[in-house]
Amino acid sequence: MVTRPPEELAIGLFRKALRRLSGGRYGHRRSSPRDRLLHAMPRGSVCAEIGVFAGDFSERILHVVRPARLHLVDPWRYETEPEYSSAWYGGTKGGSQADMDAVYASVCRRFAPQVQAGTVAIHRASSVDEAAAFPDAYFDWVYVDGNHRYEFVKADLEGYASKVKPGGLIAGDDYQVVGWWEDGVTRAVDEFIARSRCRVLSTAGNQFILRRPG
Repeated sequence: MVTRPPEELAIGLFRKALRRLSGGRYGHRRSSPRDRLLHAMPRGSVCAEIGVFAGDFSERILHVVRPARLHLVDPWRYETEPEYSSAWYGGTKGGSQADMDAVYASVCRRFAPQVQAGTVAIHRASSVDEAAAFPDAYFDWVYVDGNHRYEFVKADLEGYASKVKPGGLIAGDDYQVVGWWEDGVTRAVDEFIARSRCRVLSTAGNQFILRRPG
């Protein structure tokens, strides 16, 4: 009998719980809104996923979009504050910092071949801090799915907007979903649209796609 390491068992429990909620593997079936969003993204592009967790959506990006370069940005940090008690990285769902470290290690193993090939880069850092490391107009598109609280979504949108090429895309998850984040995504996105002159391409299926002015 083969005994799985404790960290792999913990990650397995995370994935099973998410499958129960989403009706599939993180809701990334071909018919899912997130998969349909990916089919709207340019092939062979340079892109970033802000908020990675276990990397299931990252895998779909690689499969569907076949990017030239995919940057995965996530702090993999366990949040101890009460407002994160229902988040996947806080409370009993998040477990502990050791669990987040195990998830990060699993992502590194999962994408090791792509990292070695130069297709994927993994950044364990605050999304806003990491934004400053990228040149302006570097990305063809970014997908914002990190901390969903208003102030963090606002900071991600503002921090990465200038890093997207003119005419490029800014997309993200959980638009018009209230959640434990108290509708922070919707409020931040609506405010960003109003002041940025970005064109709204879609808000279907709780996914938003914006085009940066050319």
